[in-house]
Amino acid sequence: MCRIIIINFAMSQTLKIAVIGVGHLGKWHADKYAASPDCDLLAVVDNNPKNAEQIAQKHGTRAVSDYHDILSQVDAVSLAVPTSLHYKIARDILEAGIHCLIEKPITETIEEASTLIEIAQKNRLVLQVGHIVRFNSVMMDIGELLQEPQFIESTRLAPFTSRSTDISVILDLMIHDIDIILNLIDSPVKHISASGLSVLSDSIDIANARIEFENECVANVTASRISQKHEQKLRIFQKDMYISADLLKKILSINRKGKTDNEAGFKNITHEERSYGDNDALNLEIQDFIAAIKNGRRPKVNGEDGKRALETAIEITSQIKAAI
Repeated sequence: MCRIIIINFAMSQTLKIAVIGVGHLGKWHADKYAASPDCDLLAVVDNNPKNAEQIAQKHGTRAVSDYHDILSQVDAVSLAVPTSLHYKIARDILEAGIHCLIEKPITETIEEASTLIEIAQKNRLVLQVGHIVRFNSVMMDIGELLQEPQFIESTRLAPFTSRSTDISVILDLMIHDIDIILNLIDSPVKHISASGLSVLSDSIDIANARIEFENECVANVTASRISQKHEQKLRIFQKDMYISADLLKKILSINRKGKTDNEAGFKNITHEERSYGDNDALNLEIQDFIAAIKNGRRPKVNGEDGKRALETAIEITSQIKAAI
């Protein structure tokens, strides 16, 4: 029988944490929890004993091969396993009364996401989704500049690797920008058109989508994992202002229509550039998770946000597959 324990944590109380899946992403989660004074990294879990033991030794914690063994011992979990396993494991975690930070995408299907959200709400648990770009220092400044965006363009490029080829580039990379754009535009999606193709894997490797919102804003979103370079850029156009964000270089460029005319009779354009240091977005994401648990508040990216991004990603994927 699953235990259901609902706790209001005191601010000074140390949370008992486990990381399930300590591969490429999970090992970084373990690093952050191990360094946090608010947490006790009780265990790391992986079906690869070598992975688990290596990370466990690094942080002086336990290596576990079956996550069921730790469900009665922890308050919260970071889940960083392949997407196909998200639903099954996250459901077991939430039904055991444990808070869960789940890497994106939240699940494979909308129905699965809805079930996890329902369980979390019923048991008053924090369900956070790892859309880490929300914590990028550049993104955290853009909100104050937004008025009524009319057009958004995002580009996310990466070289090909064998990692994450179990899912398409839409669920692997594009979903980050989908989440950002849906968060920036306070309006329902009206229409989506998309194109893409498989090149090096059995899944879609390059994709482009045009997302039209009911408030007439349009977003053009491109993602590729067969590029020769890394690039993550976001451009926002609104009345009298153009904002350009380089999410990798952490540079925000703000171009405004000035008040005076130039020689050609047009308004001068003022230019401002802001540079940001590396703010360790993953650490901020995890600290937000911890604070949400301790304060009983909504995390910056909750289950509903993850579900909304997944809905749009699935529609884009369906359109592309129908055309291939």
